[in-house]
Amino acid sequence: MRYTAPVKDMAFCLEHLAGLPDIARLPGYEDATPDTARAVLEECARFNQDVVAPLNATGDLQPSSWKDGVVTTTPGFKEAFRQFAEAGWQGLQHPVDFGGQGLPKSIAAACTEMLNSANLSFALCPLLSDGAIEALLTAGSKEQQQRYIPRLISGAWTGTMNLTEPQAGSDLALVRSRAVPQDGGGYRIFGQKIFITYGEHDMADNIVHLVLARLPDAPAGVKGISLFIVPKVLPDGRRNDVWCASIEHKLGIKASPTAVLVYGDGKGEVGEGAIGELIGEPNRGLEYMFIMMNAARYAVGMQGVALAERAYQKAAGYARDRVQSRPVDGSSAQSVAIVHHPDVRRMLMTMRALTEGARALALTAAGLHDVGRAHADPAQRAAHEAAYEFLVPIVKGFSTETSIEVASLGVQVHGGMGFIEETGAAQYYRDARILTIYEGTTAIQANDLVGRKTLRDGGTLALAFARRVQQTQERLQASGDPQAQTLAGQLGRAREAFEQTVAFVVANGKAEPNAVYAGSVPYLMLAGTLLAGWQMGQAWLAAGEMMAAEASFAQAKRTTAAFYGAHLLPRCAALRDAVLQGADSVMALPAEAF
Repeated sequence: MRYTAPVKDMAFCLEHLAGLPDIARLPGYEDATPDTARAVLEECARFNQDVVAPLNATGDLQPSSWKDGVVTTTPGFKEAFRQFAEAGWQGLQHPVDFGGQGLPKSIAAACTEMLNSANLSFALCPLLSDGAIEALLTAGSKEQQQRYIPRLISGAWTGTMNLTEPQAGSDLALVRSRAVPQDGGGYRIFGQKIFITYGEHDMADNIVHLVLARLPDAPAGVKGISLFIVPKVLPDGRRNDVWCASIEHKLGIKASPTAVLVYGDGKGEVGEGAIGELIGEPNRGLEYMFIMMNAARYAVGMQGVALAERAYQKAAGYARDRVQSRPVDGSSAQSVAIVHHPDVRRMLMTMRALTEGARALALTAAGLHDVGRAHADPAQRAAHEAAYEFLVPIVKGFSTETSIEVASLGVQVHGGMGFIEETGAAQYYRDARILTIYEGTTAIQANDLVGRKTLRDGGTLALAFARRVQQTQERLQASGDPQAQTLAGQLGRAREAFEQTVAFVVANGKAEPNAVYAGSVPYLMLAGTLLAGWQMGQAWLAAGEMMAAEASFAQAKRTTAAFYGAHLLPRCAALRDAVLQGADSVMALPAEAF
């Protein structure tokens, strides 16, 4: 089934939820009007529908391959990446001074969703380059920025981030890779990195690795990690001493090469040790890398939205065509398409509501980031950036967990045919499974939400979001519409569950950390479910403004919001109960019992 980008829903979210008209009045974003956004989205949709999406199934069947250190990507990927780069899509949100287009993150995020819906494996390469660009913009020297960023934006080069090692997964304090200072300046890098997305490929002339390593006199733990630039090919054309030892064989995203990289094996043209240069100050590497990681975490949240959208479209198309069984209400004596059966409709509506809610929340977060970057008032910048930072772990964790649920429902809608690879539904399920793992598992996002985002300020920002939900609830109640008032009541009960959970986290975070962190993922899912529901409430209100011109779209939006309130917001109470009452049973069994 052909992928069709949901341009109308994206434009609606940008204009009515993410605040794009206000963003376009900020310094530097004057050209980012709703009209510009629609034009960009429509062009992006054409490119991804026609060029990238047709390669999705191909990549699953003909994944990237490795031989003697060389990685060959899926047929068609190299040409598609060339077109992607030449069209300027890599530079969409990056500074004009370096060859980018300087558009807000909110518009770029919608385009990111399309690229990932079209082909998740393909989209991972630009995602890592975006992160490398962000890290260099923040911590790189002017000379490093001028040397690397224009080439990354042009697509002549691509970027990676090298954190994980065989003994150091999420615990980066265990990183052992070494950086040895050289008498003539620069460093030699030695070590092994694993799970490096697009760490080797044939789609660009050079690959710029951002590598965490330790200097000889570095303190122990995370405080002793520095960040280095290690290009595959040096400016003089010599091959650096970084080699791909193998690529992983995976459950999903098979076309994306996940490399094992060896630094300092003596195989290059530079002698033993990969030549690198320090980014920023020594021993601040993790701080710099987190800039890249944070950008990637938000982007992975968009991947969750993207995969959910693709799985929903696939399931809805199948349900419209698949004829099976007579309707339970006796309205037809003949078998009908399964879309007419109530439980299939329930599954499709769940898929649709979760996807639209996650998209609305993610684009709203991007809008906060845009204001945080461009507002003239420093206090406004700080407030909006803090709000965005609060939402990043929620967008990442909630959207990716949601994508697995939606993709699983997509298989279920297909029935037995969903379990068969030829229909394509299974690929989305397999591809979705990595999203809750890489760039920090859901538990890592939840721990961040508890520790840095809730306990650190005593729940102040969390409760500020609760007040925003309450304002939407009050507007729905005041509308006088029975459907809106029902949704208002559902939002209110979900908000109260969230407030009670925040109070529990704040009261017990230091005294009983196990009790709080045992419920960290339920807390994150509660926050995501509520805040996505908040945006669906906002969408219900905004739909009224377009009822005359876009009646079918507006009515569908309101119906989906009402479904979200009835079927998804009630989860918040159960999640609250799991946090408040479930800690003892989590930790009750001794470790030896497992």
